[in-house]
Amino acid sequence: MRRAAEQTITRLREAGHTALLAGGCVRDVLRGFEPKDYDIATDATPDEVLKIFPKGNTIGAHFGVVLVKEGEFSFEIATFRAEGEYKDGRRPESVTFTTPEEDAKRRDFTINGMFLDPADDRVIDHVGGLDDLKAGVIRAIGDPVERFREDYLRMLRAIRFATVLDFEIEQHTWAALQVRAPHVTEISPERIREELDKIWKSPRRVKGFDLLAISHLMQAILPEIMNLQGCEQPPQFHPEGDVFVHTRIMLDLLPDDASLPLVLSVLFHDIGKPDTYHYDVEADRIRFNGHDRLGAEMAVGIMKRLRYPNHIIDDVEVGVANHMIFKDVQKMRTAKLKRFMARETFDDEMELHRVDCTSSHGMLDNYEFLKEKAVEFANEPLIPPRLVTGHDLMERGWKAGPDMGKILTEIQDLQLEGTLTSREQALAHVDQLKPRI
Repeated sequence: MRRAAEQTITRLREAGHTALLAGGCVRDVLRGFEPKDYDIATDATPDEVLKIFPKGNTIGAHFGVVLVKEGEFSFEIATFRAEGEYKDGRRPESVTFTTPEEDAKRRDFTINGMFLDPADDRVIDHVGGLDDLKAGVIRAIGDPVERFREDYLRMLRAIRFATVLDFEIEQHTWAALQVRAPHVTEISPERIREELDKIWKSPRRVKGFDLLAISHLMQAILPEIMNLQGCEQPPQFHPEGDVFVHTRIMLDLLPDDASLPLVLSVLFHDIGKPDTYHYDVEADRIRFNGHDRLGAEMAVGIMKRLRYPNHIIDDVEVGVANHMIFKDVQKMRTAKLKRFMARETFDDEMELHRVDCTSSHGMLDNYEFLKEKAVEFANEPLIPPRLVTGHDLMERGWKAGPDMGKILTEIQDLQLEGTLTSREQALAHVDQLKPRI
């Protein structure tokens, strides 16, 4: 990709224009990481870019951006520009084409405001980005209050960069972020969700969680999480503290590569506790009856609010709704246990259960039981093909309906438990039953 980007720059330069690598790709190259994409900045106007790349996509030409393809890779080519007033908190009302120095000043953070000349690997830094990169600092370019007012998403981007890069946010930038945090709700839920997901998928997600909480962004976006603070739990099961602390510890226990549904399940698994808090005087303990069901409903509401796709919502809903069932797995009959373990979300639910227990009472007997059962059941599918079908029952006089469904389930239970091992045995069992017509 780097080679293709350099070839694109060469074509611009051969046409008499200045062209440089710009923004995040420069930051990543200087850190020794391969960028996910390369952006190019140039003094060529969009019309001039299109003369060189006639097949370029002009969708961003109004803002000085043309998308071009070089081989199998696509690159955004942006004309050096200064931007007018931001009235919608997202896009400038106007742009004017200008110099590299002015272009750098309109960007968000110093570490994203550098250019790189690939011909000699020369860094062109008008905003102090190189020093901040070396020091591990996230600093807004210019006035941080103005930078955030232009696009409130930059507040979440600051948290994301601090999380993913493990950098610290410069004090004036941080102060401005805290003051402007309530305005984050003025941007679209989809943009908020995209930034949050990058934080949740980072191995340093706990740092992001902390920064979101103390910056006041969490209160604006996910007040349900902040409501967990001060929600006490029964100390005999949760010596670690309140529900907020418990949730934070669980995030820290997750593997680096935890799936997004798993992270969200951890975040939301106990959000029903504040509303179900009850002190049982007779038992002298705190209870949260039904917090799993309420939590699943609340999780769905939150994710719909943030415009999550349905498949993510479905997986998280299942994880939150089922997280209390794990305490009963050793009492389940084999057929029910196999069905429980055969679900697509089971692996994530197992991990949710592990970190839930580890972060609190530390008892992993149900987790170890399920791991042993997984080994025991590994030699054949958890749910093998049925020995008999509804068609078989109808041939023997059964009528389609609830009764037939119950018989099919009964036969499958016996199959899963090893009582019926062949089709002949299953049909013989059916023949012993009286058809209900």
